[in-house]
Amino acid sequence: MSSPLADEPVEPAGDDAEPLDADEYAEFLDELGDAWEVVDDHHLEAGYEFPDFETALAFTNDVGELAEAEWHHPDISLSWGEVGIELWSHEVGGLTRADFVMAAKMDRLYADADAAE
Repeated sequence: MSSPLADEPVEPAGDDAEPLDADEYAEFLDELGDAWEVVDDHHLEAGYEFPDFETALAFTNDVGELAEAEWHHPDISLSWGEVGIELWSHEVGGLTRADFVMAAKMDRLYADADAAE
């Protein structure tokens, strides 16, 4: 079951927004899948595993389409059987609610890809 965050729109932080601190993002992190961790109170990282390169590439393309649709772009690394994601809100130099919403949407994509196998 995916997080309710995946149903929310990705809303950019306002011009005067500040990054979330650990107390503020703890609840959102708890809603994400086990793949995600916060690194240095700055960004989210996740690693997704796949049975082969083709499936990992398909997921990478799905994440790319999601990022374009939501206009919130992660750093993506692709290797045989694995996709790595780094995600943060560049305009605030750290994490915002939008990052956790995007992460939840990526978890949903992963669950859908896993169910299709």
